[in-house]
Amino acid sequence: MTKSLVRTFPSVEAGNGVTRRVLSDSPDLMVVEFRFAKDGIGTLHSHPHIQATYVLSGRFEFTIGDEVVLVSPGESFVIPSLATHGCRALEDGVLIDTFTPRRDDFL
Repeated sequence: MTKSLVRTFPSVEAGNGVTRRVLSDSPDLMVVEFRFAKDGIGTLHSHPHIQATYVLSGRFEFTIGDEVVLVSPGESFVIPSLATHGCRALEDGVLIDTFTPRRDDFL
């Protein structure tokens, strides 16, 4: 018998007009979908994980350290470990974030 590679995770209210759903994970890597309502806020925070973000839909204003950037569908970027970052959705949108290592606090 083989173990299934597919796990299903529920959507979780993350607050400020944001929901979060883990798409896949392993100890070394995690993929997470974040859905934002217009004006939803990803509060400024930092963590030891390296984060790569892909904008699936919507437009966002991201703050990473002292820099503020506008991002649109199809764009992606990396947030270094321990960098303070957050965002505001300028319209309804979806971000796909990957974290290394896995964010155990999301499980």
